[in-house]
Formats: sequence, C-alpha cells, structure tokens
Amino acid sequence: MADPYARLGVARGASEKEIKAAYRTLAKELHPDRNTSNPKAAERFSEITQAYDLLSDKEKRAQFDRGEIDGDGNPAAAFGFGGGAGSYRREGFDGTGRSGSEGIDLGDMFEGLFGGRAGGMGNGARRGPPPKGANITYRLQVSFTDAALRENQRITLADGKTIDLKLPPGVLDGQQVRLGGKGEPGPGGFGDAIVIIEIAPHPYFVREGDNIRLDLPISLDEAIGGAQIKVPTVGGPVMLSVAPGSTSGKTLRLKGRGFVRKNGEQGDQLVTLQVSIPADDADLRARLEGWRDPRRLRANLES
Repeated sequence: MADPYARLGVARGASEKEIKAAYRTLAKELHPDRNTSNPKAAERFSEITQAYDLLSDKEKRAQFDRGEIDGDGNPAAAFGFGGGAGSYRREGFDGTGRSGSEGIDLGDMFEGLFGGRAGGMGNGARRGPPPKGANITYRLQVSFTDAALRENQRITLADGKTIDLKLPPGVLDGQQVRLGGKGEPGPGGFGDAIVIIEIAPHPYFVREGDNIRLDLPISLDEAIGGAQIKVPTVGGPVMLSVAPGSTSGKTLRLKGRGFVRKNGEQGDQLVTLQVSIPADDADLRARLEGWRDPRRLRANLES
C-alpha cells in the first residue's frame, strides 16, 4: 500500500504542523469542486485525505511507523486478514466532496469464530456489551465569517439525510464536533459522526485568538483632517471615526466585532491604520513646496 508520507510529500519525521500544511496545500489544489472535469484529481484527493487522517491520528501514525498497520490503516497481514483484534478505516466521499470513514471491529470477528472475545476465547469467557457501529468522519469547510458568527452549517450525511450543525462557541480550525448516533449501525446501536471543522482563510481579515485584525488603508487627507470611514466587519460594515492627525500603525478597536468566545461573549475587531500616499501627485508636491516638518522624528535612533 502507498506510504502516507509519500502521498503528502513529507518526511517521516515531519511535525504535525508540516503534515497539516502539506495536506491543506494539496487539498486546495485537488478538491473535487475545483476539478469537476478531472476524475484523477478526485482520486488523488481521496488518497491524500486518507493519508492525512492516518498521520494526524497520533496512535495510528505510531502504529504505521512500527509496521503494525499499512498505509490504508489496515492491520499488518496475519491469519489472512489482520494482526489481531483492532479496526481499520476505509475512506470515501458522501457526495459533497467530504471524506468519510468506516471501521470494522476484528474483535467481533474473533468472537464469532471462537465463541469468546479476542482477549479470552474460552467457552467461559465473559462477554462485554455488544459493540456500537463504526464512527464516520466528515470534513466540513466553514467560511471565516460563518465561523466568527457561528452560522448553522448544513451537512449531508452518508445516509443522504441533511442536518444543520450549530458551530460551538470559540470554534477553532481543526476542531472536532461529535454527533451522537449519526454513524454506522451495529449490534449495540449506532456509532457517531465526527465532524472536523476547517475554517477557510479570509482575503483581508486575520484571526488573533477571539479578535479579528484588519489593516485599513486611509488617504493622507483623511489622516490629517480626520474622517468617518466605512469599515467591513464579519457582521457587516460599520462607521469608524478616524481622529485628525492619525498616523500609520495606529490601532483602533471595534468592541464585540470578533469571534464568539466560549463564554458567549464576543471578541473585538482591531483596525490598524495604513496611511497611503500617492506615488506621483504633482498637486500634492506643489502644496507641500517649501514646507518642512520641524520635528526630529528619528532622534531616538541617533547614537
């Protein structure tokens, strides 16, 4: 089976951060939504998703590194089908471009063959409760603004049913949300659905904890004379007062315009002013002719 490290193009000693970065880069390139006319891209997307699911699971990664499972998560060959009681995952798609996984409990297989659990196969062995069905893993990409505002996300499950998922307060990129009883059926009931949330980057907003940062360009006349400027936020544009004499690097705070925190309160939006001066403006040069700023702006840099 293919080496998951090779599938993602990383070294065996790669860090979790390096593995995640390699996966996200390939996922953006190969996502089925961007390659509707290229079936090979969808196949590669499935392969890298399977590789990432294995390597992002510390236990599975360690098992692979020790040679206990192969690149598809299957136990190393023994008895013709597996190396003892355990489980493996088979990746697929739910029709929306998201991957799913399905587990098979080999302990149940041993129980059926020998009349007891894998750890004690005698006739007097104590049986535990019947196992639940396998969990199914989904990857859900959420827009930056939806994550900040906790907008409901519609998910299509493997059985074709759709549900509206309420994002948790303080939701983070890579966070997992468990949906009880939405997995595969089993003798002990249904398994769970595990939704891994991936927050998409924004063109101009940057997240800092529960705050949102924005660099705001302003003109020279707005900086000198002050102005009321319309500023975008995740909840819609608001008016921001820029005081006369504002300089580049000055940061203004818009309260309650950030991400919803775990306690239900909302972070802030931090707006950093960036004064933009035209590169070649004859009128501006003429107006400043003969004027010199008397301040010693670099006095603290003089030795």
